[in-house]
Amino acid sequence: MGQSYLLGCPEDGEAQLREAVDRVDAAMCKIRDAGKVKARDRIAVLASLNLAFDLVQREAAPAPAPASAQPAESASVPASNATDDDARAAQLVQRLDQALAGDGLLL
Repeated sequence: MGQSYLLGCPEDGEAQLREAVDRVDAAMCKIRDAGKVKARDRIAVLASLNLAFDLVQREAAPAPAPASAQPAESASVPASNATDDDARAAQLVQRLDQALAGDGLLL
């Protein structure tokens, strides 16, 4: 969002750091562009929580079995969890926004 920072990283970690920076910037810009949150610090907190929430969900998801090991009937199971997860994430963001609206502090 137009800010520059001097960051350090391990010698072989520059590519990963640049990707992390790009992800955080994209998440913050998405929140800013939605127009509901104006304060940079609140945008940063919400973007961080969104990224952490996505990471936790990925870590909690069971690893997919190899295609040859999956039973034929499992291919037709609907993936309705994505809609539920999106709704829960939206509710979380809304609650966080309401909590921060008072004084801009988490605690």
